[in-house]
Amino acid sequence: MNFKFLGLTLFLCIAACAQIPGKSVVEVDKLEKLGEQDEVGQPELPKQDLTDSMLFDFLLGETAIQRGDSKTATESYLRLAKTTRDPRVAQRATEVALLSGKLFVALSTATIWVELDPNSVVANQTIASILVSTGRLDEARPYLDKLLAMEDNVGKFFMQLNNLLVRNVDKTEALELVQQFAKPYPKLPEAHFAVAQAAWFANRIDIAQQQMKLVLTLRPGWEKAAIQNGRILRRISSARAIEFYESYLETYPKANKTRIVFAQMLVAERNYIKARSQFQQLLTKNPENANVVLAVGLLSMELRDFDAAEENFKKALELGYKDLNAIRFYLARIYEQTQRIDLAMEWYRSVDRGNQFLPAQIRYAFLLSKQGKLSEARKHLQQIPVKNDQQRAHLIVTEAELLREAGAHQKVFYLLSNGLETLPDYPELLYDRAMAAEKIGKSDILEKDLRKLIQLKPDHAHAHNALGYSFAEHNNRLPEALELIEKAIKLSPEDPYIIDSLGWVYYRMGNLNKGATYLKQAFVIKPDPEIAAHLGEVLWMQGTKEEAKEIWRSTIKSHPENKVLLNTMKKFMP
Repeated sequence: MNFKFLGLTLFLCIAACAQIPGKSVVEVDKLEKLGEQDEVGQPELPKQDLTDSMLFDFLLGETAIQRGDSKTATESYLRLAKTTRDPRVAQRATEVALLSGKLFVALSTATIWVELDPNSVVANQTIASILVSTGRLDEARPYLDKLLAMEDNVGKFFMQLNNLLVRNVDKTEALELVQQFAKPYPKLPEAHFAVAQAAWFANRIDIAQQQMKLVLTLRPGWEKAAIQNGRILRRISSARAIEFYESYLETYPKANKTRIVFAQMLVAERNYIKARSQFQQLLTKNPENANVVLAVGLLSMELRDFDAAEENFKKALELGYKDLNAIRFYLARIYEQTQRIDLAMEWYRSVDRGNQFLPAQIRYAFLLSKQGKLSEARKHLQQIPVKNDQQRAHLIVTEAELLREAGAHQKVFYLLSNGLETLPDYPELLYDRAMAAEKIGKSDILEKDLRKLIQLKPDHAHAHNALGYSFAEHNNRLPEALELIEKAIKLSPEDPYIIDSLGWVYYRMGNLNKGATYLKQAFVIKPDPEIAAHLGEVLWMQGTKEEAKEIWRSTIKSHPENKVLLNTMKKFMP
């Protein structure tokens, strides 16, 4: 709860306690007496009678938030926003609806908010973002126009534009919109940067490259642009990206962020000789810079040089790196990966705040579970304090994963069902319960949850894929299965599991050649045992039985307990 809203909370509670039951005339502008000063340019706030029903809704909403009852909280604040016509209440109602994952309620309250406070940058950003998220880009345009008109620094607007558009499913449509905004600003590097970024998201690498070249012509030393340009070039050719980074760093040798990104790329490309050279230059030029030492530690982890990583992390601690909890987390990761489990658990427990707090406590719970202490691990997860519904949902999903690994699929289903009673619209819970339902034969629940998830998040590739695959696996509704999986492929064209599903549904439909083509493609990207099972079955049915056997035998060596692969092998090789 932010400070300003805390002031409103205090005001309402004091007013309620000071009045005789019934209507009490309390003017919202008296908040100034409690230290709540209006900002310059803020709209005049309404003089408001505090009624019993308003006070009840306020207290009900706040109590519901504390209890994790997002449905009640959202409904209470929606009523408050409509009855008070106060922009602060409308803002709070929007925040509550967004945290609860209720986009359409959030749109309703954000509309009230921007109507009451039309010059609020945050209000206009919020409603634009919601409209974009629900695929209504044309309706978002007027609010984006207004944000541009209100912005003194036009470059700042362009640097934020793609953040507002990122959740729009149609990336080509988003690119066209950014190009329209950028057209009047041919000499502004940020405008070209925004177009390049939108083109990157739309997989228009030709446009991205051309626009980023213009950016670096207009502002040659801009490090953010140099980093993005390297990424664009890497999509075309690793050699071209390396050539660019080396040239840029020769001109700008103090560009540490670029050097770090370059080193990460070299590690990913397994070009370890050049990567170590970049590490050495970073340390040589910045021996007492805690940020650089930490970065070298992280890069060393990627190289699996755990001794060097540990040394640099400890040095970063000595140099006074500001985020101690982050380093504690990284040290714990090293100890976990080097099988020093007691030390890992000790360091995970030492992370007591910050961005790494939740991941550290989750890893601690996983290690407890690996030691056979499942009940203790679950208790630990249940006692972790959470800040919002998103974290609460994440912990439920984590607990479900521990139960899943233990083979307790019925308990997984019950846990997720209980979670959905409190958080009915959370995508993670819906998807995971659908998967749990599949494990215990509740295909009706699987379909219901996935259809709801697709309605809430039309761009959720794996929801489309899972529903389509379920139909294909049960060999029914195959045309609909194909339609769903093809939609998933459009949303995530390089995902091997979705490519596998596409191959599988073609096989089920009797198109063995097309099925084999997609399954081979998926297996090349990721030699997963279940993909191997599918590919082998299709090859077997095509008559290339020796090839099928070879794929199965080579895969089972590294996945000896995979049930899908084992069952497939038993089916064809009894």
